[in-house]
Amino acid sequence: MFDRTRRTLARFRAAIGLTIAQLRHHKLRLGLAIVGVALAVLAMTLLAGAGMGVLETGEQQFDAADRDLWVTAGETRLTTAGGGGFENTLHDSRAVADEMERHDGVHNAVPLAFETVYVRADEDDDFRTFVGTGAPGGGAAVQVTEGDGLSGDPHYADGTYEGNMTHEVLVDEETARALDIEVGDTLQIGGSLAAARNNEFTVVGVSPTFEQMLGTPTVTVPLSELHQVTGTTQTEPATFITITVPDDADTATVQQELQAEYPEYDIRSNQQQLEAVLEEQVLVLAAAATLVVLAIGAGIALTFTLLSLVVYQQRSELAALKAQGVSSSLLVAAVLGQGTAIGLIGGGLGVALTPPAVSALNRLAAAVVGFDGLVQTVDLLFVGGLAIAICIGTVAAAVAGWRVSRTPPLEHL
Repeated sequence: MFDRTRRTLARFRAAIGLTIAQLRHHKLRLGLAIVGVALAVLAMTLLAGAGMGVLETGEQQFDAADRDLWVTAGETRLTTAGGGGFENTLHDSRAVADEMERHDGVHNAVPLAFETVYVRADEDDDFRTFVGTGAPGGGAAVQVTEGDGLSGDPHYADGTYEGNMTHEVLVDEETARALDIEVGDTLQIGGSLAAARNNEFTVVGVSPTFEQMLGTPTVTVPLSELHQVTGTTQTEPATFITITVPDDADTATVQQELQAEYPEYDIRSNQQQLEAVLEEQVLVLAAAATLVVLAIGAGIALTFTLLSLVVYQQRSELAALKAQGVSSSLLVAAVLGQGTAIGLIGGGLGVALTPPAVSALNRLAAAVVGFDGLVQTVDLLFVGGLAIAICIGTVAAAVAGWRVSRTPPLEHL
């Protein structure tokens, strides 16, 4: 028993010695293999992190809106007009919101509209398109980081649209940078060029609320004034009616009661509304899922191929060792050690590079689409990437080593 253990330990030490010798002798080949494995792991972690981040970011945006229920008329369609946003399919929104607000268990019902508008800060500049957000007033749900919020919506005047316009507008930081403006400056805003030239608004504050929700630069004005400058006062369209319920009310019960009372509308929770929006982007999601699967598959295939190639390029040395009497099992063990080492080092490097790569991608995503933290990672993602690299590296090397060991030495000498 003791002799058997001693022989096993001796073979193990010999295999480690052969592994180290091979790795030291082929430094360039080793380095390239490690870089290849690291890139494969990095591609897997980044794409998987992007897929996770898209869903997580969507949930965060709906949760940040501080609403309990979302009322829509039919499908919630995303539109690329003016840089993004939603289509306004809910008409007579003010009257519907007032009716819903009178329902027991509803604290308030607020219509929100998103329209493409023309905006410019200086008469010498060209007009640019932004998403114009219309809300009945500021309120606690609209976060203001600089200046003041909207003072109200007196222009609505019980549906007559004869009240005074406040001519107030909130912008987000990205809009402020793009137009080189600050609180106190004025903007021309309208649904058409002619309307924009005739409607001047004063920037009263900076708010990130709707830019974070839509992922695109926005200008926010009172709802009636958005309808006025876009010529939609007759239909009063909105994208959503957002509903909040008292803290002691059961949101699911209120949702069921409203749905029964208003069957022509879709009334959803935050999670359900997010899913409804994503359903409209099923092709995009399918493409993203396909990319993640392909990335994992390509990473596995690349790692397997790299390790197989590394072992194959050592076939002459392995054949020489076998001709000198080294057993096939010892050769396979040595090659297996190489695969494990390359997988471990390459996988560790790929995992180590993931956080700075995620940070760089998030900065790029924030600049391009306005979302912060679009690529997100969890510990399981790092563990999975490292495990794949080690397992595939070990298996690939073992298979390649076994194939080489089964070949007569004279074929490689």
